[in-house]
Amino acid sequence: MSSFMERIESKSAVVGVIGQGYVGLPLALVFCEAGFRVIGFDVDTKKVDALTKGESYIRTIGPTRVAAATKTGRFSATSDFDRLRECDAILICVPTPLGKHREPDNSYIHATAHDIAKRLRRGQLVVLESTTYPGTTDEEVLPILEKSGLKSPADFFLAFSPEREDPGNANFSTRTIPKVVGGINAESTEAAVALYRAGLDRVVQVSHSRVAESTKLLENIFRSINIALVNELKLTFLAMGIDVWEVIAAASTKPFGYMPFYPGPGLGGHCIPLDPFYLSWKAAEHGIWTRFIELAGEINTQMPRFVISRLAEALNQDGKAMNGAKVLVLGLSYKANIDDCRESPSFELLELLKEGGALVQYCDPYFPVAPHTRKYDLGLKSVPCTPETFAGFDAVLVATAHDEFKNPELYRNVKLVVDSRNMIAPLFQDRGGSLGRLVKA
Repeated sequence: MSSFMERIESKSAVVGVIGQGYVGLPLALVFCEAGFRVIGFDVDTKKVDALTKGESYIRTIGPTRVAAATKTGRFSATSDFDRLRECDAILICVPTPLGKHREPDNSYIHATAHDIAKRLRRGQLVVLESTTYPGTTDEEVLPILEKSGLKSPADFFLAFSPEREDPGNANFSTRTIPKVVGGINAESTEAAVALYRAGLDRVVQVSHSRVAESTKLLENIFRSINIALVNELKLTFLAMGIDVWEVIAAASTKPFGYMPFYPGPGLGGHCIPLDPFYLSWKAAEHGIWTRFIELAGEINTQMPRFVISRLAEALNQDGKAMNGAKVLVLGLSYKANIDDCRESPSFELLELLKEGGALVQYCDPYFPVAPHTRKYDLGLKSVPCTPETFAGFDAVLVATAHDEFKNPELYRNVKLVVDSRNMIAPLFQDRGGSLGRLVKA
């Protein structure tokens, strides 16, 4: 412990970050900028090559920042996991998806733990950042690491610290978002807290890794349930002829006891659509049935189909069938102004439209080509973001409210706009212009 603390204090410690995606790369850069030598590990050699050249593949992390880190000589990227032996601290930032039956898939965590165990040495700190259910760190990661013959805390330290990234949020960054940290024992907590305090603005120490694991789940379950609530209210108010967006705006004027959440075409991002089911799955082990989580999931997962049904009804009112209609979907990103399409509902919207016989295209300046995902391979390319292009479609469906879509001129000859983000009505109210028929979904 004393040797580890000395290396942290002198910033001679080497920090290894496994996974150089939306979580791992900004974390690696923060520690590099704090004065540590950092090694970024990834199995994707394309990412390693880009980082070695000082290039960024994530829009919210500009190339200038990556290039600056590389030029200092303190940051390097590699696919050689034998270099884990060089690291004093190893931070795990790998995916935790759901399986086909909505069960947690910790295979990436387990594989990474096995990779570390082969190279684990005395005095190292290992921190899991990937979102998972309570008990993963001490019940699953610890036994794998101890296959090395080393024990915690006598030989190494092990902790959990949930990632709290919010891509595109200009008000908070990896460095400024408070970092929750909990170890599997007191010594591990102390070591992990020391590391994060040396690189981030604020560290929130909790009593155990299970508390830290549960904290991340609570945060995202809270959002999932409240989004489900406003999605259900959207359906209810629509049947009553009431605009849910106007209701939310009015309720938001209350200065206490209310927090606005907004409906949409479905949940997106790596966290909210997936994380709640990690807890519901684990809770079933203990004979507890998390009905709020399951109900919220049921409501949120039906939203893409509701949006498509609204579009089909609107086309029918124009004397057109879904089959053969030309439909343009605006946005692949799961939220505005970012190049992140993980779990984006836009993919399901496009798939449902294709199944209904529509002739579909999409427009997204952040994705010239639709990426292949675990579930979808659309084989589409983005069409130009121009009034002439938009006018060639029978309907335009707003799935993501990118700033690039907020030019009223784009819609001057569009006959039908189906808006799932409440972007179009305020746009024309504030800036003027003409518009065909607008349907909120």
